[in-house]
Amino acid sequence: MKTFKMISVDLIRDNKQTPIALEDGIVINQENTSRSWILELFIDQKYEAFFTELKASGELFKAKVVISYPENEPAHFEVATYSVKQIGEHLSVLLRGTLQRARRQYAESLLADLIEDGLTGEELLAKFEHDMKTRPTLKRDQ
Repeated sequence: MKTFKMISVDLIRDNKQTPIALEDGIVINQENTSRSWILELFIDQKYEAFFTELKASGELFKAKVVISYPENEPAHFEVATYSVKQIGEHLSVLLRGTLQRARRQYAESLLADLIEDGLTGEELLAKFEHDMKTRPTLKRDQ
């Protein structure tokens, strides 16, 4: 098994991206024949009803996770909620799933989207720099 520090996580359901504020988090590559991964989110209790509902439904959803360093490309997972447990004043939420296919680099995909939107010159550069920092969901990911 290999573990990695989780920097940020966004959940994507019904083409809507929802950032989850982390206190801490890790990503575990189980390195098994199922190629499964576990994402552990250490988060505020305000998310308890949300994740409890997801666990009860067994819904599969996408998670976009930045691992190790803020400037890294997000990794895309398809996961289900496996466990929701209270730890002190926080929650430990385990998501279990698989890493999605490798895809084009984020910068190239973002640039293609912005050009497709008709941006050019300084406007293109400003929007590109902004979006590289904020990492919105790309059209191809929806």
